[in-house]
Amino acid sequence: MSVKKFTLTALLFGSIALFDSDDVNAQDNNILRIGSTGQSYPNGFQKDGKLVGFDVETTEAIAKELGYRVEWTTAEFAGLMGQLESGRLDTVANAVAITPARKEKYDFTQPYSYYGSQIVTHKDNTDINNYADLHGKTISGVLGSNHIKNLEKHFPNKEVNVKTYETRDGAMYDLVYKRVDGYVNSKPILLAEIKRGNLPFKLVGNPLVIEEVGYAFARNERGQKLRAEFDQAISKLKEKGTIKEISIKYYGEDITVPAQ
Repeated sequence: MSVKKFTLTALLFGSIALFDSDDVNAQDNNILRIGSTGQSYPNGFQKDGKLVGFDVETTEAIAKELGYRVEWTTAEFAGLMGQLESGRLDTVANAVAITPARKEKYDFTQPYSYYGSQIVTHKDNTDINNYADLHGKTISGVLGSNHIKNLEKHFPNKEVNVKTYETRDGAMYDLVYKRVDGYVNSKPILLAEIKRGNLPFKLVGNPLVIEEVGYAFARNERGQKLRAEFDQAISKLKEKGTIKEISIKYYGEDITVPAQ
């Protein structure tokens, strides 16, 4: 009798465990694990304890269109890209430029925005007005960002000294306090930051390069499925004008098309 009871109990608990496991897997499949620095105004930042911004809101709109729920992870940019590479994130929503090097690792969606790598200097600095004036100067930027790579490409003979930081605030405020001579980031983000904080910056020349921004996915079955779904959703939201509206809300301009 005791053997029968034990068998029935084992079967019962085994069934419950199997059901719970399947239920968890089903829930996991409905969750998108997406990264943001949470410190990148206006594309991903904290406001009243909530993660908001252009990339965040665009991603949430895509997830809603596809019937997913987003589980956000915040970390410094280089760490987010490491988590994407190791499979702990599905993608990163933090102005990830579509570059040849990254395309060797990941499959990208179509672009949903466009950014130009722009250098700024302190407005009190009258010695820096063009790229030639930057020779021998120190330029700050975020570690792992493509803006640093674009800076190094533009000055291939190390005409400038590059200083990297784990966070945008560190790179930006060292220019505010004149500890460096310049700072590189995307032009729309810089203009938004200057307007929000009345920062004492001025642009140096035109952008180094204009780049496409998209969502990167791993080259596996889940990644391929999500990339295709995101592509469809981006097309629909572009047609509706949704992404354009989000862009104007945060940037005051439409960055979903290349600047003319």
